[in-house]
Amino acid sequence: MKLIVGLGNPGKEYAGTRHNVGFMVADGLREAFGLPAFAKKCKGLASKGRVAGEDVVVLKPQTFMNVSGESVRAAVAFFKLKPSDVLVVHDELDVPLGQLKFKVGGGDAGHNGLKSITQHLGTPDYARLRFGIGRPVHKSQVSDYVLEPFAPAEGLVAAERVAWVVENISGLFGDPHGTLAKLKSAA
Repeated sequence: MKLIVGLGNPGKEYAGTRHNVGFMVADGLREAFGLPAFAKKCKGLASKGRVAGEDVVVLKPQTFMNVSGESVRAAVAFFKLKPSDVLVVHDELDVPLGQLKFKVGGGDAGHNGLKSITQHLGTPDYARLRFGIGRPVHKSQVSDYVLEPFAPAEGLVAAERVAWVVENISGLFGDPHGTLAKLKSAA
């Protein structure tokens, strides 16, 4: 079983913001694969079913971004998973808008959601799909930038990439680097 965690912040005021691209992917997966409605579980909203031939739990932590690890740890414990069974989809400032990068382990690059997950799992050795949102001009703008909705043109790019992730999720389980190389060659 795999745990696919889409990071974001709960509440209507955060819907459609750059920080919530993980929630957008989670919602897309649930809809595209006909998974059950999200239910309250493990300090989040979870939906369990099959995605691309794999048993999965799709999780949207409801603890707010900076303490996402509480929800992820609870889900890992409840479903008896290992950190290596976890794929976290999150926004990434250091990647241009719409670009996707995959990695296992490593640092948190200042992303408080990842920092919390690493702390609560006791290891950084889980998979991450870094969803590029770009960076504002000035570092002092970062907090506002990630909590702002995508501009209309940016939103189209983000929606296109969310759809691509949903369509290609099976490749991210089996051959993430090859799958993302396919995206780069198509761009």
